[in-house]
Amino acid sequence: MQFSGGRWKKLRLAGDQRNACYPHSLQFYLQPPTENISLIEFENLAIDRVKLLKAVENLGVSYVKGTEQYQSKLETEIRKLKFSYRENLEDEYEPRRRDHISHFILRLAYCQSEDLRRWFIQQEMDLLRFRFNILPKDKIQNFLKDSHLQFEAISDEEKSLREEEIITSSSLSGAQLEMESVYKIPFADALDLFRGRKVYLEDGFAYVPLKDIVAIILNEFRAKLSKALALTARSLPAVQSDERLQPLLNHLSHSYTGQDYSTQGNTGKISLDQIDLVSIISSQTHTFVNGGNIFFSTKDFWLSTNHSHLVCVSYIRLCGKITIYVMEVECNMASS
Repeated sequence: MQFSGGRWKKLRLAGDQRNACYPHSLQFYLQPPTENISLIEFENLAIDRVKLLKAVENLGVSYVKGTEQYQSKLETEIRKLKFSYRENLEDEYEPRRRDHISHFILRLAYCQSEDLRRWFIQQEMDLLRFRFNILPKDKIQNFLKDSHLQFEAISDEEKSLREEEIITSSSLSGAQLEMESVYKIPFADALDLFRGRKVYLEDGFAYVPLKDIVAIILNEFRAKLSKALALTARSLPAVQSDERLQPLLNHLSHSYTGQDYSTQGNTGKISLDQIDLVSIISSQTHTFVNGGNIFFSTKDFWLSTNHSHLVCVSYIRLCGKITIYVMEVECNMASS
């Protein structure tokens, strides 16, 4: 992917070529983009991708993942930001292109620390889960093949031969199994299901119903993306040497990705006789979640009463939690 600040020409492809570039609404992002894009588009795609991933995070907190309400809300957000989300839609090339390029742009920004990588991987996994859950069943096998996953759907005859064993191991009923696809995958890829005794094994292969294969696909995606981010971090100095990109990447990587605690919606005061309680909370849990009646700024908060001025309770804000460190408390009692 190359960038230019002046005039540029977007790659034009015929219909078959466009479909070949992005055959599905979801992907493992195995190949980086190779086309030229402008710096303006680079910035716009990066910002839209961050908006999307933050929407994924917020909806995952507000709703149960996988429910109809969660799916509907997330689909609305994806459609609003013009990213790909569903198969069989007309002219999906541009949304899929945006999805592909923006993912790789954020790799550059979010590979710089373990916390950033962890947050990025989690949101991308949730996004992939959403897209896979709405993928038509007749498209799943092609997606697995294109993602280099050696998962093969077995025939109805093979499923009938192993029906009893699969039902026993997967807790599916006979009627449910009849409607469910079953995949034959290497045993090593189904270790988590094996440990939980939730899969039927035969001759080194696991027979996994579709309802359980999602977790395996997500584990594969996590492993590949984690490795890719580590490789990106090694080559990052070469990218950061480009003075056109460095400011934007620094801004993205320093954007706080957790819940915003900087607002003062629940401001209040704490009395002197509550100081022991604050100390107990700090020493026992070392966390403070929004909702308490303490005023704080972006770096520290201050406790005050009618009797004294209490100084400097510092905190570290990270991924939705605030770790509190009580550094010093000074009490200047007013004379009676």
